[in-house]
Amino acid sequence: MSQRSLNAIDFWRGYALLAIFINHIPGIYFDRFTHRNIGYSDSAELFVFLAGWSVRLLLGAAPDAITTLRMILRVGARGVTLYAAQILITMLAIALLASAALFLDNPLVLQWNNTAVVFEEPLRAHIGLVILSHQLGYFDILPLYVALMFGAVPMVLIHRFRPSLLLPLSFGLYALALMTRLNLPSWPAEGTWFFNPFAWQFVFVLGFVIGSDKESIGAWCRRHLPMLRWIGGIFVLYVLVSTLLQLQLVDLYALPPAAVLIFSEDKTFLAPLRLLHALALIALMSGAFPHILRYMRRLVRFFCMLGRNSLYVFCVASLLSLCGQIARFYSGGSFAVDALLVVTGIVLIGLTGWLAELRDRLNRPVAALPQH
Repeated sequence: MSQRSLNAIDFWRGYALLAIFINHIPGIYFDRFTHRNIGYSDSAELFVFLAGWSVRLLLGAAPDAITTLRMILRVGARGVTLYAAQILITMLAIALLASAALFLDNPLVLQWNNTAVVFEEPLRAHIGLVILSHQLGYFDILPLYVALMFGAVPMVLIHRFRPSLLLPLSFGLYALALMTRLNLPSWPAEGTWFFNPFAWQFVFVLGFVIGSDKESIGAWCRRHLPMLRWIGGIFVLYVLVSTLLQLQLVDLYALPPAAVLIFSEDKTFLAPLRLLHALALIALMSGAFPHILRYMRRLVRFFCMLGRNSLYVFCVASLLSLCGQIARFYSGGSFAVDALLVVTGIVLIGLTGWLAELRDRLNRPVAALPQH
């Protein structure tokens, strides 16, 4: 494996995928060791930030070198791939829950993770699944990614023709979502999207613009990275102490409704405290990769392999998390079961990444043999 293939983006994306796998098994012992326990944000913010950064990489080192049409097709094709993956893993998740209900002879399983409407109103629910207006619990981050990727088409167009407008427009939409609680509706079940794309697009766009050396904000962040690391470290430490001591900045019940989201830890609307904590962690850890690579090269290789094959790994990890939920329910849950689930999951997730890379190697064109 070449040194070039080991990079911070793939490493942290691999870490985020593994953390999401563990976090999506409620009650599992090892959940307490993921970074969502030390502050407001979790791996979802990191995953979406890196997704925006990856769009920059998807367009190549010189985005202006490709035509506008090719740029749109490249981003749109990625959105179609993500949508197909969402439909596939949703159908497999429904089948897993149905199988568990039959095996356990427990129809209550059919009500898990927002699936009750699928079995009670299958005609309407399947329309909702196809148009993404109905999402299963723990399978709702990929629909956000689909929406963001299709939304990346106007994003890259604005960036190409009016780059100075991209961040202000993105922040304006984020602020509008916070102030008016703008969100996409769910159907046929009542409610809204758990991950509000109007809010989460802001961290996606931040990842996109910071991911370029030539971008004004990206260049500014790199010039002032030591200062940003100090600020991020102080904020992360403050949040950690506040979390451990269970301190609260303000009394949310005393605030007017319009201000609650500003000081809450709301995940649906990516509340500012969550966003700031995620950005502070990113700034603080931005220089950690070379040191991790130096002392834990095997771990870096493993995480980078997961990150390079993020879609395959995410899909398998999501289904393994659901299997973990079923296994803990069946067994009653214990440290031994939790350890077995995590070890088995990591092995299968790693196997997924390895098989994806093996397929890529086998599909590479072989140089023609010299003629004698």
